Amino acid sequence: MTEDSKSSIRRVGNATPTANAVVITHEDVDRAHDRARVSVARGQRGFTSKARLLWLLIGPGVLVMLGENDGPSMLSYAATGATFGIGFFIPFVVLTFCMAIVVQEMTVRLGASTHRGHAELIFDRFGPFWGWFSMIDLGIGNFLTLITEFIAIRAGLGFFGVPPWAAVLVALVVLYSALMSHRYWTWERITLAAAALNLIFIPVAILAHPNWHAVGSSLINWKPLPGFNKDTLLIVLADIGATVTPWMLFFQQSATVDKGMTTKDIRFGRIDTVIGAALATAAAVATILATAPLFAHQMSAGNFQAAEFAQALQPLIGRVGASLFALGIVEAGIVASITIATSSAYAFGEVTHKPHSLNLPLGEGKPFYSVLSLCALAAGAIVLIPGLPLVYVVLIVNVVAVLAMPPALVFLYMLVNDREIMGERVSPPWANVLAMAVVVILTAAGVLFGTSIIAPNIFAWMGGK
Repeated sequence: MTEDSKSSIRRVGNATPTANAVVITHEDVDRAHDRARVSVARGQRGFTSKARLLWLLIGPGVLVMLGENDGPSMLSYAATGATFGIGFFIPFVVLTFCMAIVVQEMTVRLGASTHRGHAELIFDRFGPFWGWFSMIDLGIGNFLTLITEFIAIRAGLGFFGVPPWAAVLVALVVLYSALMSHRYWTWERITLAAAALNLIFIPVAILAHPNWHAVGSSLINWKPLPGFNKDTLLIVLADIGATVTPWMLFFQQSATVDKGMTTKDIRFGRIDTVIGAALATAAAVATILATAPLFAHQMSAGNFQAAEFAQALQPLIGRVGASLFALGIVEAGIVASITIATSSAYAFGEVTHKPHSLNLPLGEGKPFYSVLSLCALAAGAIVLIPGLPLVYVVLIVNVVAVLAMPPALVFLYMLVNDREIMGERVSPPWANVLAMAVVVILTAAGVLFGTSIIAPNIFAWMGGK
């Protein structure tokens, strides 16, 4: 049996296929068709064949990176540009996406080497307690984030006069439409097409007429952090949380498995992740550039609530630019609601050993689709409650994501260095050094923010305001 064939057969319920008793399901058949196309492309030579192979294997990395450019993330970048301009934060955001590449590359190797999802591996390697701990931690974080995604969708469509209930309905219709094919490949391509619209922030930035010389200078001569106080730290943590969050680990590893990728595909998985990071970085930096004119005109970001960024920008970049900005916020919320809800459903299925694949028909995947649907419906309903402090909720959710990241990274680090499951594909020393650096940075940021809450006068003592 070839590696491609083995990767299309997954554990069903509590039954583990053996050499004499292989359980073949509907999802196995669909995945086998996808792997057959990959095998054909891999057996051919030439640039066209390589490009086709990349096209067939690309997906999880681009989706996870552009999916992380979600509603709260883009609003965090908007608040960053409006509050501080471009000096410190453009190179800082580039650095955070470099950290994301380091982290997500490990999930590619784990998924391709083990053909098992992240939650399933934690459950099996560290026991039920830590398995359920990671599942509950992910579920709470994902649900809070889903709420902010629907806030972004509601606010973005509100710019065009769409009532809140209709905005939530539009988001749910798009989410369920992507699921209707009951086919991972089709779902992935639909979601990728939607995710590509994240680049809409680039023309918005161009319409803002940034000083490109100043932009280049900020990348070469990294300016110091503008002040050191709790508000500045909140923006710094929110921008980290806009780039590296726990759901990304669970989603990309599970999507790599659901796609049927094998160890032969790890190189393409890395390319997929880098491409996704490059596109997401471009959109994030563009958002900062788009709202930097608000900083130049000394307009306080604290006065803006989600789509009000678009309204505030309209006198500066015109109706077209403001409309594109609002549409970008809507797109960011919709794509993230799809990927984050799917991440929760994957993790639930892995921990409970229930079927969990986007290749499943509705009848076979009731638990999987039920979790996905209930998460989205509940988050959408909460967003209809009037009076939510939108921007503050968005920033806090991103900060919560930062605080939850170190434990998730520790599990990832131990799994990817577990020779029993990884064999020769354990992390090399240089990758471990980079991973530990990311853990230290995120942990230090979380501790510093926690200290600022417990002892707010610490900043006055350290010279801040």
